[in-house]
Amino acid sequence: MTISRIATALSLIGAAFILYIGISYLVTPETIATGFGLPEWPTGDAVAFMNLKGVRDTVSGLIILVLLATAQRYALGIVTLVIALIPIGDMLTVLSWDGSTAAAFGIHGLTAALVTLTGVLLIRERIVANRQERTAVNA
Repeated sequence: MTISRIATALSLIGAAFILYIGISYLVTPETIATGFGLPEWPTGDAVAFMNLKGVRDTVSGLIILVLLATAQRYALGIVTLVIALIPIGDMLTVLSWDGSTAAAFGIHGLTAALVTLTGVLLIRERIVANRQERTAVNA
C-alpha cells in the first residue's frame, strides 16, 4: 500500500469519525458526552457548550473532506497537523479538570497521534513526489 493510499484511508477514517462525534453532540449530546472523560457535565444553559463542540467537530470533518475532494493533499497535510491540536487541547482539558486519565490519553492522546501521523504522511507524499520529479528531470 502506498503512502498516498494510507494517507487517504486515514483521512477518510478521521473525517468519518469526527463527523460522527460532531453530529452526535448536536443530536444526542447526553449519550456521547459521557465518553469524553470529564468528571461532570454542564447543566442548565451551560449545556450549550456541548452544541459548540458538535459544531467544531462537524466542521473539522467537513474541512478534511473538502480538501480531499479538491485534491489539495499538501494543504490537507498542513491543516491536519493544525487539527491535531484539538485533541491535544481536549486531553489537557480532561487532565486539568481531574477527568479520566485513561480517557485523556487513550481517547484524546491517541487521536492526536493518529491525526499527526496522517498529516505527516500527507506532507511526506509531496516531498517524495518532488524528489521523484527532480530525479526524472536529471536522468
